[in-house]
Amino acid sequence: YTSTALVMPLEVGKLLLQIQWIPKDTPAPSSEVHEQEEEEETLSDSTNEDESYFADPAASHIKYPAPKPVDDQGYVIRTSVLEDGTRPEYIIPVGSMNGTWDMVKRVAVFRGEGWLSLWKGLLTSCIHDVLFSNVQPLVDSLMHSVFLSSAAGLYRPPLLLPVASHVITGFLLSPLDLVRTRLIAQSVMQRHRTYTGPFDALRQIIVQEGGIRSIYCHPQLLIPTILDNGLRPLLHILMPTLIAPRLGFGPHVAPDTNPVAWAFAQVLGSVASLLITLPIETVRRRLQVQTRGTAKALRTCVETRPVPYNGVVDALWHIVTEERSDLPIKPRSKARRRQAEHAEENDSNDLFVEKQDGSGWLRNTGIGQLYRGMRMRLGVSVVVLLLTTFGGQQEVDGGWAEL
Repeated sequence: YTSTALVMPLEVGKLLLQIQWIPKDTPAPSSEVHEQEEEEETLSDSTNEDESYFADPAASHIKYPAPKPVDDQGYVIRTSVLEDGTRPEYIIPVGSMNGTWDMVKRVAVFRGEGWLSLWKGLLTSCIHDVLFSNVQPLVDSLMHSVFLSSAAGLYRPPLLLPVASHVITGFLLSPLDLVRTRLIAQSVMQRHRTYTGPFDALRQIIVQEGGIRSIYCHPQLLIPTILDNGLRPLLHILMPTLIAPRLGFGPHVAPDTNPVAWAFAQVLGSVASLLITLPIETVRRRLQVQTRGTAKALRTCVETRPVPYNGVVDALWHIVTEERSDLPIKPRSKARRRQAEHAEENDSNDLFVEKQDGSGWLRNTGIGQLYRGMRMRLGVSVVVLLLTTFGGQQEVDGGWAEL
């Protein structure tokens, strides 16, 4: 429980970054309010009341902002996720976090969350990790006794059996993982909170979203579960064996003969595996946040896509094509806004304006959204390498790899 509590803030920050939706057509926020206040102060100091009284209204060049669109009931329609005036009070402002630690700090100081929100879903995460670490070896030993009992005298590398045991265990514990994701993603504000705890969340999901069968077998939950729990152990086994012979330490690199080289190969293998597993994990988190059946949409503490995804491929496609990766989104200065307005008047492409800060390519693709939390994982891999090298341990702790 203590080890889970120590890493829980990083897990919360990573998960919130993964489910955060940032469309690429979102304009960069401007500092109009601050500049208008400065202009008003300047005018109030330099303008005489008599001159303003006799001034010609027709000669005024003051530009008033265009009226914002409203719905049938008179409420202002939200046209951008960066608009503070129409942003719900429970949503953390988008675009200000570039990494896991930035999200952690933002959650801690946000009025609707606070420091205690960094440990949302702690009990569920602890129960899930304890059950997984105990059930998976049990399933693995059971499968070995069933499928390898007749070939006890032969040496066969059990490649598929550990992968299958991870998939089966992940499938059995998938409701707990779903509940943990929902508890972390939801707002903690009393009037916007959907679930009061893990048992209430599990009960509402079973009642409103199709029962136990839907929790396990819904395609939007089952397919990501199999991919996530299957690719991780498969790549964890294959990558070091493929990389170790190419490191220059000889063709027979093993944990018992050369533990340092093997640890280095494991780190490189984990980095290469993240390029495949991290997008799958991101898609799985986003599909878990979506409600189904008669359940109302979950009020999350970060921006999520208003239109639900249809599956794994659909989620990957829309993340790459409709989102942006240039975080943090910096406010545009007055000169840049004038340049953008001039470009729009001349019907020219505003790509030149975006290239000035070097973020044109990242602004037009959501590939970076698929790899939120990558730097944290790389840091953990380096820590594992150092602990293995200087600690003399041949097997690294699985808790570090879980980050």
